[in-house]
Amino acid sequence: MVRMILHGCNGVMGQVVTNLAAEDPELTVVAGIDINTEQKNDYPVFARPADCDVEADVIVDFSSAKALDALLDYMKERKIPGALCSTGLSEAQIAAVEEASHEVAVLKSANMSLGINTLFKVLKMVAPLLAEEGFDIEIVEKHHNRKLDAPSGTAIALADAINESLDESYAYKFDRSQERKKREKKEIGFSSVRGGSIVGEHDVIFAGTDEVITIQHTAYSRAIFAKGALAGAKFLAGKPAGYYNMQDVIG
Repeated sequence: MVRMILHGCNGVMGQVVTNLAAEDPELTVVAGIDINTEQKNDYPVFARPADCDVEADVIVDFSSAKALDALLDYMKERKIPGALCSTGLSEAQIAAVEEASHEVAVLKSANMSLGINTLFKVLKMVAPLLAEEGFDIEIVEKHHNRKLDAPSGTAIALADAINESLDESYAYKFDRSQERKKREKKEIGFSSVRGGSIVGEHDVIFAGTDEVITIQHTAYSRAIFAKGALAGAKFLAGKPAGYYNMQDVIG
């Protein structure tokens, strides 16, 4: 049985993870950490990582970027692996995550969905073929009206997967409103939509002459991210120090 600490347990995603974990016979939540210390479930809740003295095999983080630094310190001190699912990290924080991975196992992915991570593999296969034939590449992402960052981390990760397969030869275009010019052949354009309660939708568009191929992923529920996080947690438990991602989980 994998013993898990849930960082950000009283948030929306924290409660989704809690409910799914209750149905998983291989995993149990032994403690939560949240600035809101209300005990909503049958595990104790601590205000800060440093306050938590419960023994655990892994930590799953669905909090916020501002809470990451203290969590990394806790993971390194206690040598507890962590699946980090919070978005909007600064470049300095990403560097801190990489540094922490030298001391403890860390799993970090832009998106915890098993479907999205399968899509990364698909894009690496098809992008070189279509780019060679002159197809333009655009990414359109849609999210709810409360999302703070744009474009989404997943959209950038999709572009990174494509660009990796194209020898990093493409530039990213985030805004065309300040210039009047035709698109460059070797660019990946981004468009962001924010509205309502859209959980998450990503379209990767390959636009050629007289034909368009669109590869789409739609998230209908936050449960897909929670399922991926739990799969990541079970994968991570007992792993040696290192930097892992969901590609390692799905194999």
